[in-house]
Amino acid sequence: MKFIAVLILLCMLTGTAAAITLPQVVSFPQPVVTGVKPIATFEGGQRFAAGDYPVIVLSGSYRQMGRQYGSLMKTELNEEYAFLLDTLVKRGYTQQQVREIGRDIPALYPQRIKEIFLGMSETSGLTPDDIAVLYYGAIFQLMATPPVPASCSYLATWGNYTTDGSVIVSRNWDLDDSVTPYTKWYVLAVYRPTDGSNSIATWSPAGMRPETFMNSKGLFIADDNSGLNDAAPETRPEFITEYFRFMLDYSDLKGLDAGIRGANTDVAWIVDVAGPDGASVYEKMTNKTRQRGGEGVIAAANHFVDPVWNLSAPPEHSLSRYNNLLRQAGEAKGSIDAQKMMQIRDVCLENGGAKFCHSLLFGNTYSSNHQVVFMPKSKTLWMKTMDKDWQKVELGPLFGN
Repeated sequence: MKFIAVLILLCMLTGTAAAITLPQVVSFPQPVVTGVKPIATFEGGQRFAAGDYPVIVLSGSYRQMGRQYGSLMKTELNEEYAFLLDTLVKRGYTQQQVREIGRDIPALYPQRIKEIFLGMSETSGLTPDDIAVLYYGAIFQLMATPPVPASCSYLATWGNYTTDGSVIVSRNWDLDDSVTPYTKWYVLAVYRPTDGSNSIATWSPAGMRPETFMNSKGLFIADDNSGLNDAAPETRPEFITEYFRFMLDYSDLKGLDAGIRGANTDVAWIVDVAGPDGASVYEKMTNKTRQRGGEGVIAAANHFVDPVWNLSAPPEHSLSRYNNLLRQAGEAKGSIDAQKMMQIRDVCLENGGAKFCHSLLFGNTYSSNHQVVFMPKSKTLWMKTMDKDWQKVELGPLFGN
């Protein structure tokens, strides 16, 4: 567990299992989807292609959805794990040591996540310990570089900022370029559980811890590095993995607000939230939560904005991106639709925007590893990875609405 504590600190700053017989998968109506190409099916799960990106739709129990994930993404999961293992071996770890680390990782995870891990291991050719290590792939990758509190930004607009008043959400997931190789294994994963929970969608490299979520009620949640050294005084569940629970269990912003406030963080985070009725940002210390709203626009980067914290001046890389986003939104006020939001998000930091475009920062290059634009009311998503094009996906049919 000592090693896991190191991984949590980094979060702050930056053989085949035997198959088992499972109950019959509950039959779901096949989603009527335009703009995606059917590729494969497995035990009720489906794989599509949306442009250059794979999309998987998983149905059933959490174990069954894990099995579908493991089979439909088997090639990507194994390639990604081989890349990560090679990285760790070059740093002096053996595969056995890596797997031992993996045994500690899920210790405090909800049973639903553990069931997904187990299901993935049954069909992917990776062990449950391998799957757990892959879940932390980006964090392991970042361990080779000095921790820099620069990752992610958020912009949401609505009311008189958008063309029709509806909420439009955007987020950049920014990381050191050592993580860029993972862009080849991205997948939009849609989970449709049969236990009565909401359907959810995640956008991340295959098997890796998602930090961008949407659900069938139009809720959105993501995070930004706070840049603060604030760790909980006792062992707590990993807050980012709690996003699964939030998206599965909450159907409106009022419920999501209660969930976020009621979950104490393991480290300080900035939490980005939106739904059909609005958007906000939560600044969460390990002992206090502050919520920020806005009049038609709200932004976040990697520093707490609420003056009540009485913190020192934020770093320039964060303040400039935060101010650039608000300025760009102001200049486009009244004309922001999804296309305009994508244009705003594609302006590089060097050109007055908030996107890291292999940008030099503290001696390393940084990039917006992935980006999304999401419209909660229509559940329409635009997604992209660094150096690729935007891709539109209608999530409603995939959620099974």
